[in-house]
Amino acid sequence: MNKRHRVSAATAVVGLVMACAHLMGATNAYADDVKPSAPPGTEPSAVAPVPIDSNAPGLKIPQGGTLAPIKVLDIAEVVEDLGGEQRRQETNQTVMMALQSEVLFPENSAVFNAQAAARIQAIANEINTQKATRVRVFGFTDDQGSYEHGKELSKQRADAVQAELAKTVTSPGVIYDVRGYSEDYPIADNGTEEGRKKNRRVEITFPRSTPAGAS
Repeated sequence: MNKRHRVSAATAVVGLVMACAHLMGATNAYADDVKPSAPPGTEPSAVAPVPIDSNAPGLKIPQGGTLAPIKVLDIAEVVEDLGGEQRRQETNQTVMMALQSEVLFPENSAVFNAQAAARIQAIANEINTQKATRVRVFGFTDDQGSYEHGKELSKQRADAVQAELAKTVTSPGVIYDVRGYSEDYPIADNGTEEGRKKNRRVEITFPRSTPAGAS
């Protein structure tokens, strides 16, 4: 196992907390062609600790002034192994595991290599530990080749990972949201091979059973 080290702690500032039905569905594997309004994984998960009354006199807002929209700081901790093959991102509500495509599939293929099953089963075991019943499996490519080919390949890879997860995940009635996004939502510079490797990935996201920091 590669030695792991913490490489960054990122924050995402979000606007007013809004209800989201992104993962709703009646079947065990669900996906559609509607893109989210924000990149996958950046939807708000933190909530405001207390309601704020913009008319409260204690705020001492100058005459004619208004209270800016409420913003919630959602802190994400990112840990990446030394080779960058696997990346883990946690917020107080969710866990996201990203695997570079090269550690799962041969080039331009959605057929697993010999090491893929063990990596995916390890993630499935954590999904079981967290007792998650909703799991997102999103595939991504770099910007090489046509967009449509990337979309097809990224979806095929996401489907393959979901099918492998389902062999180990034991939560009854788990709902999977499976999508392929082609070159959309890059996390690194597509101008370098190192960046393109990071962009060619499958992300698996699931809720924590106990929010971070809870006792």
